[in-house]
Amino acid sequence: MSVLRKSTLAPTSLAVLLITVGVSACTAGGSSATAASGAGASTAPTTATASGGSSAASGSAAPAGSAAIVPQASTLHWQACAGQLAGLECASLQVPLNYADPGGRKITIALSMAPATAPAAQQQGVMLVNPGGPGEPGRSLAGDVAAGLSPQVAATYDIVGFDPRGVGGSSPSLSCDPNFFAGVRPDYIPANAAAEQVLINRAKSYAAACEQRFGWFLPYETTVNTARDMDQIRQAFGVKQVTYYGFSYGTYLGQVFGTLFPGNVRRMVLDSTVDPTGAWYSDNISQDYAFQSRIEAFFAWAAKYDSTYHLGSTAAQVQASYYEIRAKLKKTPIDGPDGPMVGPDELDDTILLGGYLNTVWPAFAQALSQYLNDGSGDGLISQFQEWGAQSENTFAVYNAVECADVSWPTNWAKWQSDTERVYQTAPFEAWDNAWFNAACAFWPVQGPAKPFQVDGAKLPPVLMLQGTLDAATPYAGAQDAHKLLPTARMVVVEGGGNHGQSLETPPDTCVQNYLNAYLATGAIPDDPGLVNATCAPTADPTPLQPLPQGMHQRSWVKAGAMRRG
Repeated sequence: MSVLRKSTLAPTSLAVLLITVGVSACTAGGSSATAASGAGASTAPTTATASGGSSAASGSAAPAGSAAIVPQASTLHWQACAGQLAGLECASLQVPLNYADPGGRKITIALSMAPATAPAAQQQGVMLVNPGGPGEPGRSLAGDVAAGLSPQVAATYDIVGFDPRGVGGSSPSLSCDPNFFAGVRPDYIPANAAAEQVLINRAKSYAAACEQRFGWFLPYETTVNTARDMDQIRQAFGVKQVTYYGFSYGTYLGQVFGTLFPGNVRRMVLDSTVDPTGAWYSDNISQDYAFQSRIEAFFAWAAKYDSTYHLGSTAAQVQASYYEIRAKLKKTPIDGPDGPMVGPDELDDTILLGGYLNTVWPAFAQALSQYLNDGSGDGLISQFQEWGAQSENTFAVYNAVECADVSWPTNWAKWQSDTERVYQTAPFEAWDNAWFNAACAFWPVQGPAKPFQVDGAKLPPVLMLQGTLDAATPYAGAQDAHKLLPTARMVVVEGGGNHGQSLETPPDTCVQNYLNAYLATGAIPDDPGLVNATCAPTADPTPLQPLPQGMHQRSWVKAGAMRRG
Protein backbone atom coordinates (compact mmCIF):
# COMPACT_ATOMS: atom_id res chain seq x y z
CA MET A 1 0.00 0.00 0.00
CA SER A 2 1.18 3.45 -0.30
CA VAL A 3 2.04 3.67 3.32
CA LEU A 4 5.29 5.28 2.61
CA ARG A 5 6.57 7.59 0.06
CA LYS A 6 7.18 5.73 -3.11
CA SER A 7 10.28 7.76 -3.97
CA THR A 8 10.96 7.74 -0.48
CA LEU A 9 12.97 9.23 1.95
CA ALA A 10 15.48 6.72 2.42
CA PRO A 11 17.33 9.93 2.42
CA THR A 12 20.20 10.14 0.05
CA SER A 13 21.66 12.69 2.37
CA LEU A 14 20.36 12.80 5.91
CA ALA A 15 21.14 16.35 6.90
CA VAL A 16 19.55 17.09 10.24
CA LEU A 17 17.85 20.43 10.62
CA LEU A 18 18.37 21.27 14.28
CA ILE A 19 15.66 23.52 15.64
CA THR A 20 15.26 24.18 19.35
CA VAL A 21 11.73 24.08 20.70
CA GLY A 22 10.09 24.30 24.08
CA VAL A 23 8.31 21.50 25.88
CA SER A 24 5.11 20.46 24.11
CA ALA A 25 1.85 19.94 25.92
CA CYS A 26 1.68 16.34 26.98
CA THR A 27 -0.90 14.53 29.05
CA ALA A 28 -1.56 11.04 30.25
CA GLY A 29 -4.52 10.64 32.51
CA GLY A 30 -4.35 14.34 33.19
CA SER A 31 -0.73 14.34 34.31
CA SER A 32 2.59 14.94 32.62
CA ALA A 33 4.54 12.32 30.75
CA THR A 34 6.77 10.08 32.76
CA ALA A 35 9.60 12.08 34.22
CA ALA A 36 9.16 14.69 31.50
CA SER A 37 11.65 16.91 33.16
CA GLY A 38 11.31 19.73 30.66
CA ALA A 39 14.71 18.92 29.24
CA GLY A 40 13.19 18.01 25.91
CA ALA A 41 14.15 15.18 23.62
CA SER A 42 17.75 15.21 24.72
CA THR A 43 17.06 13.97 28.23
CA ALA A 44 15.67 10.52 28.89
CA PRO A 45 13.15 10.03 31.67
CA THR A 46 14.58 7.64 34.21
CA THR A 47 11.62 6.79 36.42
CA ALA A 48 7.95 6.06 35.97
CA THR A 49 5.17 7.72 37.88
CA ALA A 50 3.15 5.45 40.09
CA SER A 51 -0.20 6.33 38.57
CA GLY A 52 -1.97 8.65 36.18
CA GLY A 53 0.94 8.62 33.78
CA SER A 54 3.28 5.81 32.85
CA SER A 55 4.16 2.59 34.54
CA ALA A 56 7.09 0.26 34.16
CA ALA A 57 6.19 -2.66 31.95
CA SER A 58 6.11 -5.76 34.09
CA GLY A 59 8.56 -8.38 32.93
CA SER A 60 9.93 -6.22 30.12
CA ALA A 61 13.29 -5.45 31.63
CA ALA A 62 15.76 -8.30 31.29
CA PRO A 63 18.72 -8.06 33.67
CA ALA A 64 21.33 -5.65 32.31
CA GLY A 65 24.17 -7.59 30.75
CA SER A 66 22.05 -10.72 30.46
CA ALA A 67 23.00 -13.13 27.70
CA ALA A 68 19.32 -13.19 26.81
CA ILE A 69 19.61 -9.76 25.21
CA VAL A 70 23.25 -8.60 25.04
CA PRO A 71 25.30 -10.25 22.27
CA GLN A 72 27.92 -12.63 23.62
CA ALA A 73 28.61 -14.95 20.69
CA SER A 74 27.65 -13.14 17.48
CA THR A 75 28.54 -14.81 14.18
CA LEU A 76 28.42 -11.49 12.30
CA HIS A 77 31.63 -9.90 11.02
CA TRP A 78 31.53 -6.11 11.17
CA GLN A 79 33.67 -3.55 9.41
CA ALA A 80 33.53 0.21 8.98
CA CYS A 81 30.87 1.36 6.50
CA ALA A 82 31.82 3.67 3.66
CA GLY A 83 30.12 6.42 1.70
CA GLN A 84 26.76 7.64 2.97
CA LEU A 85 26.87 5.06 5.76
CA ALA A 86 30.22 6.27 7.09
CA GLY A 87 30.29 6.25 10.87
CA LEU A 88 28.33 3.00 11.11
CA GLU A 89 29.53 -0.58 11.05
CA CYS A 90 28.45 -2.87 8.21
CA ALA A 91 27.99 -6.62 7.83
CA SER A 92 26.00 -9.09 5.77
CA LEU A 93 24.02 -12.21 6.56
CA GLN A 94 22.94 -15.09 4.35
CA VAL A 95 19.37 -16.29 4.86
CA PRO A 96 17.23 -18.88 3.08
CA LEU A 97 15.42 -17.72 -0.02
CA ASN A 98 12.66 -20.20 0.82
CA TYR A 99 12.15 -21.03 4.49
CA ALA A 100 10.39 -24.25 3.50
CA ASP A 101 13.78 -25.30 2.12
CA PRO A 102 16.27 -23.83 4.62
CA GLY A 103 19.18 -25.76 3.16
CA GLY A 104 18.53 -24.50 -0.35
CA ARG A 105 19.36 -21.30 -2.18
CA LYS A 106 20.55 -18.37 -0.05
CA ILE A 107 20.17 -14.62 -0.43
CA THR A 108 22.10 -11.89 1.39
CA ILE A 109 20.80 -9.23 3.78
CA ALA A 110 22.91 -6.09 4.22
CA LEU A 111 23.18 -4.84 7.82
CA SER A 112 24.42 -1.75 9.61
CA MET A 113 24.97 -0.98 13.28
CA ALA A 114 25.47 1.95 15.61
CA PRO A 115 27.05 -0.03 18.46
CA ALA A 116 26.19 0.47 22.11
CA THR A 117 28.69 2.66 23.92
CA ALA A 118 27.43 2.28 27.50
CA PRO A 119 29.29 0.02 29.94
CA ALA A 120 28.46 -3.62 29.36
CA ALA A 121 26.44 -3.90 32.58
CA GLN A 122 24.10 -1.12 31.35
CA GLN A 123 23.53 -2.36 27.83
CA GLN A 124 20.07 -3.43 26.68
CA GLY A 125 20.94 -5.47 23.63
CA VAL A 126 19.96 -5.29 19.98
CA MET A 127 17.38 -2.87 18.58
CA LEU A 128 16.31 -3.65 15.01
CA VAL A 129 14.96 -0.60 13.18
CA ASN A 130 12.96 -0.34 9.95
CA PRO A 131 11.93 2.84 8.09
CA GLY A 132 8.93 1.50 6.19
CA GLY A 133 8.26 0.73 2.60
CA PRO A 134 8.03 -1.94 1.51
CA GLY A 135 11.14 -1.34 -0.53
CA GLU A 136 12.96 1.25 1.57
CA PRO A 137 16.65 0.83 2.33
CA GLY A 138 17.03 0.67 6.09
CA ARG A 139 20.71 0.78 6.91
CA SER A 140 20.97 4.56 7.24
CA LEU A 141 18.18 4.53 9.82
CA ALA A 142 20.49 3.01 12.45
CA GLY A 143 22.50 6.22 12.61
CA ASP A 144 19.42 8.41 12.54
CA VAL A 145 17.79 6.58 15.43
CA ALA A 146 21.05 6.73 17.39
CA ALA A 147 21.15 10.50 16.83
CA GLY A 148 17.45 11.06 17.47
CA LEU A 149 17.08 9.24 20.79
CA SER A 150 18.31 10.57 24.09
CA PRO A 151 22.07 9.97 24.10
CA GLN A 152 21.74 8.08 27.37
CA VAL A 153 19.20 5.70 25.85
CA ALA A 154 20.91 5.30 22.48
CA ALA A 155 24.15 4.37 24.23
CA THR A 156 22.56 1.28 25.76
CA TYR A 157 21.52 -0.36 22.48
CA ASP A 158 23.23 -1.91 19.50
CA ILE A 159 20.99 -0.14 16.95
CA VAL A 160 20.81 -2.28 13.82
CA GLY A 161 19.44 -1.28 10.44
CA PHE A 162 19.01 -3.58 7.47
CA ASP A 163 18.10 -3.44 3.81
CA PRO A 164 15.26 -5.98 3.59
CA ARG A 165 15.42 -8.79 1.03
CA GLY A 166 15.54 -7.39 -2.48
CA VAL A 167 16.39 -3.87 -1.34
CA GLY A 168 19.43 -1.66 -1.77
CA GLY A 169 22.64 -3.31 -0.66
CA SER A 170 21.05 -6.70 -0.11
CA SER A 171 21.47 -9.33 -2.82
CA PRO A 172 19.67 -9.76 -5.10
CA SER A 173 18.62 -6.13 -5.44
CA LEU A 174 15.33 -6.24 -7.31
CA SER A 175 14.99 -4.21 -10.51
CA CYS A 176 12.41 -4.98 -13.19
CA ASP A 177 12.58 -2.02 -15.61
CA PRO A 178 15.31 0.52 -14.81
CA ASN A 179 13.79 2.98 -17.30
CA PHE A 180 10.26 2.82 -15.90
CA PHE A 181 10.45 6.34 -14.43
CA ALA A 182 12.57 7.90 -17.16
CA GLY A 183 11.27 11.15 -18.60
CA VAL A 184 7.74 12.49 -18.27
CA ARG A 185 5.15 9.76 -17.79
CA PRO A 186 1.56 9.54 -19.04
CA ASP A 187 -0.90 11.60 -17.01
CA TYR A 188 -2.18 9.66 -14.00
CA ILE A 189 -5.68 10.99 -14.62
CA PRO A 190 -6.83 9.32 -17.85
CA ALA A 191 -8.67 11.66 -20.19
CA ASN A 192 -10.46 8.81 -21.97
CA ALA A 193 -10.54 5.03 -22.40
CA ALA A 194 -7.57 5.05 -24.75
CA ALA A 195 -5.44 6.97 -22.25
CA GLU A 196 -6.48 4.56 -19.51
CA GLN A 197 -5.49 1.59 -21.67
CA VAL A 198 -2.01 3.05 -22.11
CA LEU A 199 -1.61 3.04 -18.33
CA ILE A 200 -3.06 -0.46 -18.00
CA ASN A 201 -0.57 -1.72 -20.58
CA ARG A 202 2.21 0.01 -18.69
CA ALA A 203 1.24 -1.86 -15.49
CA LYS A 204 1.00 -5.16 -17.35
CA SER A 205 4.41 -4.66 -18.92
CA TYR A 206 5.99 -3.91 -15.56
CA ALA A 207 4.54 -7.07 -14.01
CA ALA A 208 5.76 -9.10 -16.98
CA ALA A 209 9.26 -7.59 -16.74
CA CYS A 210 9.44 -8.51 -13.06
CA GLU A 211 8.45 -12.09 -13.87
CA GLN A 212 11.00 -12.31 -16.66
CA ARG A 213 13.91 -10.96 -14.63
CA PHE A 214 13.10 -12.21 -11.13
CA GLY A 215 10.44 -14.88 -11.44
CA TRP A 216 12.52 -17.18 -9.23
CA PHE A 217 12.56 -14.57 -6.44
CA LEU A 218 9.03 -13.13 -6.49
CA PRO A 219 7.20 -15.95 -4.63
CA TYR A 220 9.47 -15.40 -1.63
CA GLU A 221 9.40 -11.59 -1.53
CA THR A 222 6.84 -11.24 1.27
CA THR A 223 6.46 -9.52 4.61
CA VAL A 224 6.34 -12.91 6.35
CA ASN A 225 9.72 -13.87 4.91
CA THR A 226 11.20 -10.50 5.83
CA ALA A 227 10.01 -11.11 9.40
CA ARG A 228 11.74 -14.48 9.29
CA ASP A 229 14.88 -12.75 8.05
CA MET A 230 14.69 -10.52 11.11
CA ASP A 231 14.71 -13.56 13.34
CA GLN A 232 17.75 -14.83 11.46
CA ILE A 233 19.45 -11.54 12.36
CA ARG A 234 18.51 -12.12 15.99
CA GLN A 235 20.00 -15.60 15.87
CA ALA A 236 23.20 -14.30 14.26
CA PHE A 237 23.64 -11.96 17.22
CA GLY A 238 23.26 -14.94 19.54
CA VAL A 239 20.53 -13.37 21.67
CA LYS A 240 17.14 -14.64 22.78
CA GLN A 241 15.28 -11.35 22.41
CA VAL A 242 15.54 -8.13 20.43
CA THR A 243 13.85 -4.75 20.64
CA TYR A 244 12.12 -3.52 17.48
CA TYR A 245 11.38 0.05 16.34
CA GLY A 246 9.47 0.48 13.08
CA PHE A 247 7.79 3.29 11.14
CA SER A 248 4.91 3.11 8.65
CA TYR A 249 5.04 -0.20 6.73
CA GLY A 250 7.69 -1.10 9.31
CA THR A 251 4.85 -1.25 11.85
CA TYR A 252 3.16 -3.93 9.76
CA LEU A 253 6.45 -5.79 9.58
CA GLY A 254 6.65 -5.48 13.36
CA GLN A 255 3.14 -6.83 13.81
CA VAL A 256 3.96 -9.83 11.63
CA PHE A 257 7.28 -10.41 13.40
CA GLY A 258 5.60 -10.15 16.79
CA THR A 259 2.89 -12.62 15.78
CA LEU A 260 5.38 -15.16 14.46
CA PHE A 261 8.01 -14.75 17.20
CA PRO A 262 6.40 -13.15 20.27
CA GLY A 263 8.85 -14.72 22.68
CA ASN A 264 11.77 -13.18 20.80
CA VAL A 265 10.55 -9.61 21.33
CA ARG A 266 11.74 -7.64 24.35
CA ARG A 267 10.23 -4.28 23.48
CA MET A 268 8.49 -2.88 20.39
CA VAL A 269 7.79 0.68 19.20
CA LEU A 270 5.32 1.17 16.35
CA ASP A 271 5.21 4.71 14.95
CA SER A 272 2.37 5.48 12.50
CA THR A 273 0.72 2.10 12.37
CA VAL A 274 -0.66 0.20 9.39
CA ASP A 275 -4.10 -1.40 9.63
CA PRO A 276 -3.31 -5.09 9.03
CA THR A 277 -6.95 -5.95 8.32
CA GLY A 278 -6.96 -3.78 5.19
CA ALA A 279 -3.81 -5.08 3.55
CA TRP A 280 -3.46 -3.97 0.94
CA TYR A 281 -6.22 -2.93 -1.45
CA SER A 282 -8.56 -1.46 1.17
CA ASP A 283 -5.76 0.33 2.96
CA ASN A 284 -4.87 2.16 -0.24
CA ILE A 285 -8.41 3.42 -0.68
CA SER A 286 -8.47 4.63 2.92
CA GLN A 287 -5.28 6.54 2.19
CA ASP A 288 -6.83 8.33 -0.77
CA TYR A 289 -9.42 10.04 1.42
CA ALA A 290 -6.90 10.85 4.15
CA PHE A 291 -4.42 12.36 1.70
CA GLN A 292 -7.12 14.58 0.26
CA SER A 293 -7.67 16.12 3.68
CA ARG A 294 -3.97 16.55 4.28
CA ILE A 295 -3.29 18.20 0.90
CA GLU A 296 -6.22 20.53 1.53
CA ALA A 297 -4.50 21.48 4.79
CA PHE A 298 -1.46 22.45 2.73
CA PHE A 299 -3.64 24.52 0.39
CA ALA A 300 -5.21 26.26 3.40
CA TRP A 301 -1.77 26.97 4.85
CA ALA A 302 -0.58 28.52 1.57
CA ALA A 303 -3.72 30.65 1.45
CA LYS A 304 -2.92 31.98 4.92
CA TYR A 305 0.30 33.36 3.45
CA ASP A 306 -1.09 34.67 0.19
CA SER A 307 0.88 37.86 0.61
CA THR A 308 4.03 35.74 0.34
CA TYR A 309 3.07 33.15 -2.26
CA HIS A 310 0.25 34.77 -4.28
CA LEU A 311 -1.43 31.43 -4.95
CA GLY A 312 -4.83 32.50 -3.60
CA SER A 313 -6.34 33.76 -0.38
CA THR A 314 -8.56 30.73 0.21
CA ALA A 315 -7.84 27.00 0.13
CA ALA A 316 -10.15 26.68 -2.89
CA GLN A 317 -8.21 29.34 -4.76
CA VAL A 318 -4.87 27.69 -3.99
CA GLN A 319 -6.26 24.36 -5.14
CA ALA A 320 -7.39 26.00 -8.37
CA SER A 321 -3.88 27.42 -8.81
CA TYR A 322 -2.43 23.96 -8.30
CA TYR A 323 -4.60 22.44 -11.01
CA GLU A 324 -3.85 25.36 -13.31
CA ILE A 325 -0.15 24.57 -12.89
CA ARG A 326 -0.84 20.89 -13.45
CA ALA A 327 -2.69 21.61 -16.71
CA LYS A 328 0.18 23.79 -17.96
CA LEU A 329 2.69 21.05 -17.18
CA LYS A 330 0.58 18.51 -19.04
CA LYS A 331 0.66 20.72 -22.12
CA THR A 332 4.31 21.74 -21.75
CA PRO A 333 6.48 19.85 -19.24
CA ILE A 334 9.46 21.57 -17.66
CA ASP A 335 12.73 20.54 -19.26
CA GLY A 336 15.63 19.19 -17.24
CA PRO A 337 19.22 18.60 -18.37
CA ASP A 338 18.23 15.60 -20.49
CA GLY A 339 14.84 16.66 -21.79
CA PRO A 340 11.33 16.91 -20.32
CA MET A 341 11.48 16.25 -16.57
CA VAL A 342 8.40 17.55 -14.73
CA GLY A 343 4.92 16.91 -16.08
CA PRO A 344 1.66 16.40 -14.20
CA ASP A 345 2.64 13.05 -12.67
CA GLU A 346 5.99 14.33 -11.48
CA LEU A 347 4.26 17.36 -9.94
CA ASP A 348 1.77 15.12 -8.10
CA ASP A 349 4.54 12.81 -6.91
CA THR A 350 6.41 15.78 -5.46
CA ILE A 351 3.55 17.67 -3.82
CA LEU A 352 2.24 14.40 -2.37
CA LEU A 353 5.10 14.68 0.12
CA GLY A 354 3.24 17.62 1.60
CA GLY A 355 0.69 15.07 2.79
CA TYR A 356 3.41 13.33 4.78
CA LEU A 357 5.37 16.22 6.15
CA ASN A 358 4.47 19.84 6.79
CA THR A 359 8.06 21.09 6.93
CA VAL A 360 8.19 20.91 3.12
CA TRP A 361 5.19 23.24 2.73
CA PRO A 362 7.18 26.51 2.48
CA ALA A 363 9.51 25.19 -0.21
CA PHE A 364 6.62 23.64 -2.14
CA ALA A 365 4.52 26.81 -2.00
CA GLN A 366 7.50 28.88 -3.10
CA ALA A 367 8.19 26.58 -6.07
CA LEU A 368 4.53 26.63 -7.14
CA SER A 369 4.47 30.41 -6.83
CA GLN A 370 7.63 30.88 -8.87
CA TYR A 371 6.19 28.80 -11.69
CA LEU A 372 2.70 30.33 -11.67
CA ASN A 373 3.66 33.96 -11.09
CA ASP A 374 7.16 34.25 -12.53
CA GLY A 375 7.20 31.51 -15.16
CA SER A 376 10.25 29.87 -13.57
CA GLY A 377 10.37 26.09 -13.29
CA ASP A 378 13.64 25.96 -11.37
CA GLY A 379 11.95 25.52 -8.02
CA LEU A 380 9.74 22.67 -9.23
CA ILE A 381 12.75 20.96 -10.79
CA SER A 382 14.72 21.14 -7.54
CA GLN A 383 11.79 19.99 -5.40
CA PHE A 384 11.11 17.11 -7.78
CA GLN A 385 14.74 16.04 -7.64
CA GLU A 386 14.70 16.33 -3.86
CA TRP A 387 11.35 14.70 -3.09
CA GLY A 388 9.54 13.38 -6.13
CA ALA A 389 12.08 11.36 -8.12
CA GLN A 390 11.40 7.65 -7.94
CA SER A 391 13.65 4.74 -7.02
CA GLU A 392 12.85 1.83 -9.33
CA ASN A 393 14.33 -0.64 -6.84
CA THR A 394 11.95 0.65 -4.17
CA PHE A 395 9.04 0.50 -6.62
CA ALA A 396 9.92 -3.06 -7.64
CA VAL A 397 10.13 -4.33 -4.08
CA TYR A 398 7.03 -2.38 -3.07
CA ASN A 399 5.03 -4.17 -5.74
CA ALA A 400 6.67 -7.54 -5.19
CA VAL A 401 5.88 -7.55 -1.46
CA GLU A 402 2.38 -6.14 -1.54
CA CYS A 403 1.28 -8.16 -4.57
CA ALA A 404 2.50 -11.42 -2.97
CA ASP A 405 1.38 -10.68 0.60
CA VAL A 406 -2.31 -11.04 -0.22
CA SER A 407 -4.52 -11.41 -3.27
CA TRP A 408 -5.61 -8.30 -5.22
CA PRO A 409 -8.58 -7.86 -7.55
CA THR A 410 -7.68 -9.18 -11.00
CA ASN A 411 -10.70 -7.66 -12.73
CA TRP A 412 -9.65 -4.19 -13.85
CA ALA A 413 -13.27 -3.08 -13.91
CA LYS A 414 -13.28 -3.14 -10.11
CA TRP A 415 -10.16 -0.97 -9.92
CA GLN A 416 -11.70 1.46 -12.37
CA SER A 417 -15.05 1.61 -10.57
CA ASP A 418 -13.51 2.05 -7.13
CA THR A 419 -11.06 4.69 -8.34
CA GLU A 420 -13.74 6.69 -10.12
CA ARG A 421 -15.84 6.63 -6.96
CA VAL A 422 -12.95 7.86 -4.83
CA TYR A 423 -12.04 10.49 -7.41
CA GLN A 424 -15.41 12.21 -7.00
CA THR A 425 -14.54 13.38 -3.49
CA ALA A 426 -10.80 12.71 -3.11
CA PRO A 427 -9.26 13.45 -6.52
CA PHE A 428 -5.70 14.32 -5.48
CA GLU A 429 -4.43 10.80 -4.84
CA ALA A 430 -7.10 8.54 -6.34
CA TRP A 431 -5.64 7.75 -9.77
CA ASP A 432 -2.04 8.25 -8.65
CA ASN A 433 -2.46 5.56 -6.01
CA ALA A 434 -4.31 3.25 -8.37
CA TRP A 435 -1.53 3.29 -10.95
CA PHE A 436 1.16 2.97 -8.31
CA ASN A 437 -0.38 -0.37 -7.34
CA ALA A 438 -1.87 -1.42 -10.68
CA ALA A 439 0.79 -4.05 -11.44
CA CYS A 440 -0.77 -6.16 -8.67
CA ALA A 441 -3.78 -6.74 -10.94
CA PHE A 442 -1.45 -8.60 -13.32
CA TRP A 443 1.21 -9.93 -10.96
CA PRO A 444 2.56 -13.44 -11.63
CA VAL A 445 2.38 -14.40 -7.93
CA GLN A 446 -1.03 -14.72 -6.28
CA GLY A 447 -1.02 -14.05 -2.56
CA PRO A 448 -3.32 -15.71 -0.03
CA ALA A 449 -7.00 -14.82 -0.09
CA LYS A 450 -6.91 -13.02 3.26
CA PRO A 451 -4.30 -10.80 4.90
CA PHE A 452 -1.93 -12.20 7.49
CA GLN A 453 -3.77 -12.57 10.79
CA VAL A 454 -2.04 -10.42 13.38
CA ASP A 455 -2.25 -11.68 16.96
CA GLY A 456 -0.34 -9.71 19.56
CA ALA A 457 -1.71 -11.47 22.63
CA LYS A 458 1.67 -12.95 23.61
CA LEU A 459 3.74 -9.82 23.10
CA PRO A 460 5.29 -7.82 25.93
CA PRO A 461 4.01 -4.25 26.35
CA VAL A 462 4.20 -2.36 23.04
CA LEU A 463 4.41 1.43 22.60
CA MET A 464 2.39 2.90 19.71
CA LEU A 465 2.75 6.50 18.50
CA GLN A 466 0.08 7.96 16.23
CA GLY A 467 -1.14 11.27 14.82
CA THR A 468 -4.88 11.70 14.39
CA LEU A 469 -4.51 13.35 10.95
CA ASP A 470 -1.86 11.02 9.52
CA ALA A 471 -2.72 10.41 5.87
CA ALA A 472 -0.43 7.47 5.05
CA THR A 473 -1.57 5.40 8.05
CA PRO A 474 -4.98 6.82 8.98
CA TYR A 475 -5.90 7.00 12.65
CA ALA A 476 -8.91 4.67 12.45
CA GLY A 477 -6.77 1.95 10.90
CA ALA A 478 -4.08 2.39 13.52
CA GLN A 479 -6.70 1.85 16.20
CA ASP A 480 -7.84 -1.31 14.37
CA ALA A 481 -4.27 -2.51 14.78
CA HIS A 482 -4.30 -1.45 18.42
CA LYS A 483 -7.26 -3.76 19.07
CA LEU A 484 -5.21 -6.70 17.78
CA LEU A 485 -2.32 -5.79 20.08
CA PRO A 486 -3.83 -6.08 23.58
CA THR A 487 -0.54 -5.30 25.34
CA ALA A 488 -0.04 -2.09 23.34
CA ARG A 489 -0.48 1.42 24.69
CA MET A 490 -0.95 4.31 22.27
CA VAL A 491 0.32 7.86 22.59
CA VAL A 492 -1.97 9.94 20.39
CA VAL A 493 -0.81 13.24 18.91
CA GLU A 494 -4.10 15.10 18.65
CA GLY A 495 -4.14 17.08 15.43
CA GLY A 496 -0.83 15.62 14.34
CA GLY A 497 -0.76 15.29 10.56
CA ASN A 498 2.84 14.32 9.93
CA HIS A 499 3.61 10.71 9.10
CA GLY A 500 5.95 9.61 11.85
CA GLN A 501 5.58 11.24 15.27
CA SER A 502 8.91 10.44 16.85
CA LEU A 503 12.33 11.78 15.87
CA GLU A 504 10.65 14.74 14.18
CA THR A 505 12.38 17.95 13.19
CA PRO A 506 11.56 20.04 15.16
CA PRO A 507 11.06 17.38 17.83
CA ASP A 508 7.80 16.80 19.66
CA THR A 509 9.25 16.73 23.16
CA CYS A 510 6.20 15.05 24.63
CA VAL A 511 6.43 12.13 22.20
CA GLN A 512 10.18 11.91 22.69
CA ASN A 513 9.77 11.66 26.44
CA TYR A 514 7.40 8.71 26.12
CA LEU A 515 9.71 7.06 23.61
CA ASN A 516 12.85 7.50 25.68
CA ALA A 517 11.14 6.38 28.88
CA TYR A 518 9.89 3.22 27.23
CA LEU A 519 13.21 2.31 25.66
CA ALA A 520 15.06 3.13 28.88
CA THR A 521 12.89 1.28 31.38
CA GLY A 522 9.91 -0.29 29.63
CA ALA A 523 7.60 2.43 31.04
CA ILE A 524 4.29 2.76 29.21
CA PRO A 525 1.24 5.03 29.63
CA ASP A 526 -1.31 3.37 31.90
CA ASP A 527 -4.60 5.09 31.01
CA PRO A 528 -7.20 2.52 29.91
CA GLY A 529 -8.82 2.28 26.49
CA LEU A 530 -7.48 2.97 23.03
CA VAL A 531 -6.04 6.41 23.84
CA ASN A 532 -3.56 5.88 26.63
CA ALA A 533 -1.84 9.28 26.53
CA THR A 534 -2.01 12.41 24.41
CA CYS A 535 0.48 14.93 23.07
CA ALA A 536 0.07 18.17 21.18
CA PRO A 537 1.50 18.38 17.66
CA THR A 538 4.40 20.55 16.65
CA ALA A 539 3.39 23.84 15.04
CA ASP A 540 2.94 24.24 11.31
CA PRO A 541 5.86 26.02 9.63
CA THR A 542 6.01 29.66 8.64
CA PRO A 543 7.20 30.96 5.26
CA LEU A 544 10.92 30.83 4.69
CA GLN A 545 13.16 33.30 2.96
CA PRO A 546 14.34 32.05 -0.45
CA LEU A 547 17.34 29.76 -0.11
CA PRO A 548 20.65 30.67 -1.74
CA GLN A 549 20.95 29.38 -5.28
CA GLY A 550 22.10 25.78 -5.42
CA MET A 551 20.93 24.97 -1.90
CA HIS A 552 17.89 22.86 -1.06
CA GLN A 553 15.90 22.74 2.11
CA ARG A 554 15.99 19.28 3.59
CA SER A 555 14.24 18.43 6.79
CA TRP A 556 15.10 15.02 8.16
CA VAL A 557 12.37 12.45 8.00
CA LYS A 558 12.49 8.74 8.66
CA ALA A 559 13.14 6.79 5.56
CA GLY A 560 9.89 5.18 5.00
CA ALA A 561 7.94 7.48 7.13
CA MET A 562 6.40 8.32 3.88
CA ARG A 563 4.17 7.00 1.28
CA ARG A 564 3.63 4.28 0.08
CA GLY A 565 4.03 1.87 2.65
